[in-house]
Amino acid sequence: MSDKRCYRRLRKRLQLKFGIDMPNQVAFTEDISLQGICIKTAMVRVPGSRLKIDLMMPDGNVTRLAGVVMWAKKVPPRMLHLVKKCGMGVKIIRVISGEEAYRNFCEEQREQ
Repeated sequence: MSDKRCYRRLRKRLQLKFGIDMPNQVAFTEDISLQGICIKTAMVRVPGSRLKIDLMMPDGNVTRLAGVVMWAKKVPPRMLHLVKKCGMGVKIIRVISGEEAYRNFCEEQREQ
């Protein structure tokens, strides 16, 4: 399968909360880009699900995102640290708040 991403994903571990109606499940990112994130979690949602995400930025601020699950790979919680690319790939469809901080963070990480 070919990679259709326009932006290279950056391996970065940030804490976040996600959920369908309200972001209440805690997880971490595996990688991020301006267009999407990989959420490492055992609590996956089915592809096509819309999520609300609160991403904790390194400076302590929260960036609020709306996204749609593009793929999901469920593994037992004990296996999360062993399996590569498990959890969910989420396409960002809207940045609700903190867009400038998120863009700046992604650009800074890409330059490193």
